[in-house]
Amino acid sequence: MDIQQSLRDNFGFEAFLPGQEEVISRLLENHSCLAVFPTGQGKSLCYQFTALHLSGLTLVISPLVALMKDQVDFLRRKNIAAARLDSSISREEFDTIQKDMADGRLKLLFVAPERFANEGFLASLRRQSISLTVIDEAHCISEWGHNFRPDYLKLAALTNELGVPVSLCLTATATPKVAKDIQKAFGIFDNDFIQTGFYRPNLTLRFSPSIAPLTVLKERLAERAAGSAIVYVTLQKTAEKIALSLSEAGFSAKPYHAGLKDEQRHAVQEWFMDSDRAIVVATIAFGMGIDKADIRYVYHYNLPKSLENYTQEIGRAGRDGQPAMCELLGNNSDLTILENFTYGDTPDPDAITGLTEKIINEESRFSLSVYEISHEYDLRPLVVNTLLTYLELEDAIESTGPFYTSYKFYPTRPSAEMFEQFDEERQEFLRTMFSCAKKAKKWFTLDVDEVIEKMACPRERVVAALNYLKDQGEIELQVAGARRGFKMLNRFSGQGLVELVQRLQERFLTREQNDIKRLHEVITFIGHQGCQTRYLLGYFGEELSDNCGHCEYCISGNATGESITKHSRKSGIAEENVETIKAILAEQHPALSSTRQQARFFCGISSPMAGQHKLYGHPSFGLLADIPFLEAFQWLEKNH
Repeated sequence: MDIQQSLRDNFGFEAFLPGQEEVISRLLENHSCLAVFPTGQGKSLCYQFTALHLSGLTLVISPLVALMKDQVDFLRRKNIAAARLDSSISREEFDTIQKDMADGRLKLLFVAPERFANEGFLASLRRQSISLTVIDEAHCISEWGHNFRPDYLKLAALTNELGVPVSLCLTATATPKVAKDIQKAFGIFDNDFIQTGFYRPNLTLRFSPSIAPLTVLKERLAERAAGSAIVYVTLQKTAEKIALSLSEAGFSAKPYHAGLKDEQRHAVQEWFMDSDRAIVVATIAFGMGIDKADIRYVYHYNLPKSLENYTQEIGRAGRDGQPAMCELLGNNSDLTILENFTYGDTPDPDAITGLTEKIINEESRFSLSVYEISHEYDLRPLVVNTLLTYLELEDAIESTGPFYTSYKFYPTRPSAEMFEQFDEERQEFLRTMFSCAKKAKKWFTLDVDEVIEKMACPRERVVAALNYLKDQGEIELQVAGARRGFKMLNRFSGQGLVELVQRLQERFLTREQNDIKRLHEVITFIGHQGCQTRYLLGYFGEELSDNCGHCEYCISGNATGESITKHSRKSGIAEENVETIKAILAEQHPALSSTRQQARFFCGISSPMAGQHKLYGHPSFGLLADIPFLEAFQWLEKNH
C-alpha cells in the first residue's frame, strides 16, 4: 500500500506531519501505540487514516463533545462513514447509527467514556468487529495525571473484554510517570511510544507576577499589536469581572465559562473564531476543540493549576507558526485559592465510610441517584462518581448503566388521533401506558417503574415508545430522576470492609497530595533561575540542547519569580472575624455540621448541601477566602 498516495487521495494532504506516519505504520502492523503530540499537531489523522485501512470499526473515546462533532463533520466531508453518540443526537439518529454498525457500514464511531456505563451499548459493541480503540486525552487515565477522570480507569479492561486487538492512546500532555501508567494499562511497548516534542520556538514566555494584574493586562493589550487573545482565569466571576472591565476600557472582550448557557458559549466561540482581535476571558473550559491558528496572545491572569494545564493553554497560541506571546500575571494570592479548591474536594473519612457502607448493604441489584447521594453526603458529583469507580475497581460493584425514573410528556394532538396509526396491539400498549400518567396543568408525568409493574413489560419498551413518539413529533418529552444502576459483586464485611475503606481514603489523599504538588511545581517553574523553556520541557521528559532565547530568563536574565511571593499569603484568623465565626457555628446549621463543611463555607468553596440551604448568599460565605484551607480547618477543629 502506498500510504502517501492514500493520504493525498483520501485527505488531500501532500505530506504527513512529524510522528504521524510512524504511528500509522505501527498501528497497521498491529502494535498498540501511545502518541504524545503538542496541541494542534495532527493527532486525529493518526486514527482517521488508519481506520480506512482496517476491516472493522474504529472506536474513538473522547470526553469532548465539541471535538467529536467537528471530527465527524470533517470525516463526512471526506465521504468517510463516521458517527458520534452523545446526548445531543435524536432517537432517529441513534437508531440509524445502530443499524449502520450492525450492517458494517460505519468506519469510525465517536463516544464519550461515560457511554460504557450503558449495558445496552456494551451489548451492541460485543456484536461488532472492532479493529481499533482510540483513547483521546489519554492522560485522564492516570491518577498521577492533571485531569484524572474516573470513567477512564475502566477503559483498558473494557478494551480487553471486547477483544480489540490494537489501541491508540493520544494526549498532548503526559509526564514520564503518566506515560508509563498509560503504557502499562494498554500493554504498549517503549518502542511504540511516539513523542514528537513539546518545544514551540515561536512562543515567547514572559512572567510578570503582579499584585495589580488587571492594570498590567490593560497596559499589555494597549501597547502590543492587536491580535486574538485568550485571558485565562480561575473563577467564573473573575471572567465576568475582567471581561467587563476590558470592554469598558475599549477592548473587544467577552467572558466564557461553564456557567453560561450553551447558546451563549457557542456565540462567544463563533465570535472569537471570526475575529482577528477578539479577547476571550475564560476559565479552562475554553480552548478544547477550538481550532484557531492565529491566536497571538495567551495571558494567565491567575496561576494555572499545573504545568500540564499551562502547556496545554499556551499551546493554543501561534499554531500558524507565527510569533505569539504568552505571559503570566498571576501572583501568590492565587495559590491559596487553588490549594483550597483541592483540599475542599477531599471527602471526610466519615463520608467515605458512610457512603461505602450504604452501598455495600444494598440489594444484589440496586440503583442510586448521584444527585441525591451528593447532597446527602455533601460531596460534589465528581467525587461521588470517583468513589463509585474506585468501588468498581475493587470488584465490589459493577455498573449496569444509567436510566431515568420519570418522564414528562405533552401530547401535540389528541391521543385517540395519535394511536390510529398503530396496529391493535401497539394501540393497547400506548393506551395502558398513557393511563398510568398523572396530569398536571399541562404536562403528564409517567413513573416508569409503575408502568413496568402494571404492564409487566421491560423498561426498554416503555422508553423506546416514548422516544419514538417524541421523534415523530407526537409528544414533547422531558426526563427526570437520573439514576445509575449497579449489581453487587463482593459484599465486603468485618475487617475486609475496614481495609476497603482505608484503601479508598488513601486513594483520595494521594490524589490531593498529587494536585498540591503539581500546583507548587508551577511556582518552582516560574521562579527557576535558568532557561524556563528547558525546565518545562524537562518536566515532560524532553531535553533542549541549549537555552531557548525566548523565555523570561533568557530575555531578561532574571526569572523574576521572587515577585510571585511579594503578595504575601495571609495567615491567622483576624480577631474581628472570630466572634462572627463563633456566632454562626452556634446556630448549628445542618450544612455546617462537620469541620470540613465549616472550612469549605468560610473559605468560599461551594458544596451541594451549602447550595441546597442557600448559604452562598450568606454575608460570611468566603469570610476566610484568603486563608489557607488547612489553617482554617485546624483552627475550626481546635476552637469548636
